[in-house]
Amino acid sequence: MKRLALALALALCSFAAAAAINLNTATKEELVALPGIGPSKAQAILDHRNTHGPFKAIEELKDVKGIGAKRYEKIKAELTVVAAPPKPAAKPAEVSPPQRMATGAVTTGAKRDDPPKAKP
Repeated sequence: MKRLALALALALCSFAAAAAINLNTATKEELVALPGIGPSKAQAILDHRNTHGPFKAIEELKDVKGIGAKRYEKIKAELTVVAAPPKPAAKPAEVSPPQRMATGAVTTGAKRDDPPKAKP
């Protein structure tokens, strides 16, 4: 019986964690669903995130104008902060292979009339 109760408790905890709203990826609609957060406070959270970067801890929510200690205490259990995945590095521009002239010589981007460069 104890095992069943423990399994049920763990299942409920994992469900609650899955339902938490990530402050770094939440949309305005998701934030409005929180108790005591209306459209203007949700927008203030988004503006703070855009201005100051991603939240590093849930407690930083108190830095948002209009989110006081009482409101924070009401909603903190429903929040999480997960770092956003890093943006992939930009691919370098592909370099096209050298073009061959009608004579079969490889061009390097120099004009035909340019004198050859001396080798050092």
